[in-house]
Amino acid sequence: MESQANIFSQMLPLIFLFGIFYFLIIRPQQKQAKEHKEMLETLKKGDRIITSGGLIVEVLKPEEDFIKVKLNDDVVAKLSKEYVSKKLES
Repeated sequence: MESQANIFSQMLPLIFLFGIFYFLIIRPQQKQAKEHKEMLETLKKGDRIITSGGLIVEVLKPEEDFIKVKLNDDVVAKLSKEYVSKKLES
């Protein structure tokens, strides 16, 4: 009985550290990833986005894996959804 209490008292700091690690690192990253995924799913024609390369482009047609974007009046390109950094609000 005494050895079980001793094992528990030795494991308590590890459990405490894992709890802190979870709430300070893992949970916020999961929340941010979920918000980014929702933002990608709600993109529609006319939205302005910033790519991870720093380009500000306009969405022409969101597709399954790619997004057709307009860089200027003459240039249309396909952008992988992985490279969308954020959506610009009007």
